[in-house]
Amino acid sequence: MSELVTGDAVVLGLRPARLPSRALAVCLDLLLAWGVYLAISLALLTATASLDMAALAAVQVALFLLVLVGVPIAVETLSGGRSVGKLAAGLRVVREDGGPIRFRHALVRGAIGVVEIQLLFGLIACVASLVSARGRRLGDVFAGTLVVRERVPVPKGMTVPPPPPWLAQQFAELDLSQVPDSLWLAARQYLMRAGQLDPAAGRSLAERLADDMRAWIAAPVPPGMSAATFLAGVVAERQRREALRFAGPATSPSDPAAAHAIGATVPASPSGEPGRSADGVGDVSESPAAGSKSSEAAGGAADREGEGPAGPSPSATGFVPPS
Repeated sequence: MSELVTGDAVVLGLRPARLPSRALAVCLDLLLAWGVYLAISLALLTATASLDMAALAAVQVALFLLVLVGVPIAVETLSGGRSVGKLAAGLRVVREDGGPIRFRHALVRGAIGVVEIQLLFGLIACVASLVSARGRRLGDVFAGTLVVRERVPVPKGMTVPPPPPWLAQQFAELDLSQVPDSLWLAARQYLMRAGQLDPAAGRSLAERLADDMRAWIAAPVPPGMSAATFLAGVVAERQRREALRFAGPATSPSDPAAAHAIGATVPASPSGEPGRSADGVGDVSESPAAGSKSSEAAGGAADREGEGPAGPSPSATGFVPPS
């Protein structure tokens, strides 16, 4: 990985292309260019057979410069550093700061490439690419460019392996709210890469992470349980609680296990009666009688709003209807 710094002080992680991939791209470009050059040369020789030797030599030189020098420069400029061979090999020419190349970069690369690749059969280019830390040839050094890989294999997404089935409810009562996010991230990364670590190093790392986790949750590792299994169970429990929390209304708070998982409880009224709402405003599970009483009281209150002690109150106009 090569660290390239842009003008905005942003570090870019780009993979420089090495000699094998660059040689493949150059061979494809040369085969195509020389094929086009020979085809056009045969056609011109047939069309200009009546010209003298000096004119034929001038035509050949002009054709060489046009097909083998001008066309590659134009292609790299217009395609942003992707020739046909580089496109097939998954490569691209960029500036040293990671930006796209311009005409002057392609011109310098193409002009020097004629000498170090075509006239010297690529010997100088191979030596320079092997010596350079970024695999650059002389044309790249003078032009201030770099050939990078565009098609980088992306590793498959790794997930935390599930814990053993008997750990499903083992950590349901733990308080995981105090564990910092950095420790959760470290535990997840260890579990995802445990199979790639050296057994001794992995066991040591698991023990350190388990000690840190135990200090935050204030719970010891169960007897006979390995540190890796303990981490797998705690991380799985946290993921289960997060899934239930994000599920929201789909999870019924009346389920004790789900209520504990999402941190919800069934609140009680100030007098200790269950079924009251959290703010104590009304009874969630009132009986029909209590409901009828409350509705009657509400209806009586509504009636009393329009009537005084001796009957209906006068309206705003002073008119009192007859009783």
